[in-house]
Amino acid sequence: MTRPPEDRARAALEESARLLREAAERLARPVVDLSERVAGVLRQGGRVLACGNGGSAADAQHVAAELAGRFRLERPPLDVLSLTTNPSLVTALANDYGFEEIFARQVEAHGRPGDVILLFTTSGTSENVVRALESAKRIGLWAAGFTGLGGASFASRCDSALVVPSHDVPRIQEVHIALGHALCECVEALLFGAGGTARGMDAGENPGRERR
Repeated sequence: MTRPPEDRARAALEESARLLREAAERLARPVVDLSERVAGVLRQGGRVLACGNGGSAADAQHVAAELAGRFRLERPPLDVLSLTTNPSLVTALANDYGFEEIFARQVEAHGRPGDVILLFTTSGTSENVVRALESAKRIGLWAAGFTGLGGASFASRCDSALVVPSHDVPRIQEVHIALGHALCECVEALLFGAGGTARGMDAGENPGRERR
């Protein structure tokens, strides 16, 4: 017999809540470690890149928007760039080089040694994200992977990884955005404290403005 819609909704929400609780236990420390890396890079004039496909593209854009604009605090913008948001460039790269290269080429254009890239792939097998990782490692970026249990091999190639303990794509994505929000909250606190003024910086200074 088909399950009633209310039962389906409740089961989905309960599974999401269970995974969020597990992520809180397993991944809080890795989120803090990554936020310290991101804050340090931005403080020194570096940049953060982000990419992913489909729902993971939305997650990459979401986190980039929160950091480049604002999350909770009124503060200067940060140098954070999503590689998914320029359709003219993405389609040109897909047409000229193949869809597998749409992020790698942009990493080569925008990334510098010491920068950070946030790589979102629930499966760990998205070829364009894997190639972005390869380009990032070749250039010298710090690669942070957001993935699920199927992405163990991908995670092992990243400098840090936030692995959601699930194979269910929607549930993994739900936890990824929660992890992204936690990352944004920690980065803001590290850079600006509770008052919205950058620690060790003048209030009007943009931590990511100076590029090497």
